[in-house]
Amino acid sequence: MTTTDHPIPHVRIVHLTEAAFHALAAGDLATANAASPVPLSEYFAGQDWRSVWRMRSEQTRQDPISAAWVTGVIWDEDHHIAVGRAGYHGPPDISGMVEIGYAVDPAHRRRGYARAALEALLERAREEPAVRTVRVTITPGNTASSNLTAQYGFTAVGEQWDDEDGLEIIHEISASLISH
Repeated sequence: MTTTDHPIPHVRIVHLTEAAFHALAAGDLATANAASPVPLSEYFAGQDWRSVWRMRSEQTRQDPISAAWVTGVIWDEDHHIAVGRAGYHGPPDISGMVEIGYAVDPAHRRRGYARAALEALLERAREEPAVRTVRVTITPGNTASSNLTAQYGFTAVGEQWDDEDGLEIIHEISASLISH
């Protein structure tokens, strides 16, 4: 993996249950925390991430196996704090593609958490035999994410329109090219 001049935080992606997704989608932090394996901040239940939690709640209701793949909590192992969300959009599709997504709580940005989450997601993808391609979609104005993913070998392969985010540039890397 790529190194930086700053130490990368030690994180793991903590998976959530359908009950936690449902509570977060409703903005119910108390119920979400009761269902979550790690404590969550108010930002997790706030308006900014509700649409993601609604989507994941419905997805895990329809396909419980997807809970092991979809958006979880970026958990800082050293400080014991939830700093963001990260995961895949679902298990590998028929062609072996997984799409990743990540977001860091604004209170914890610019500390290496996006990089640490990306590395954790890439490591899992590299180790999963069913994964052949890793995809990330980035809005054209998000230069921080574009620059970060480029450092790990992602290349732009096209564009798509997302009803929530608008125009997105599709970036991909072959799982076989993900370095250790």
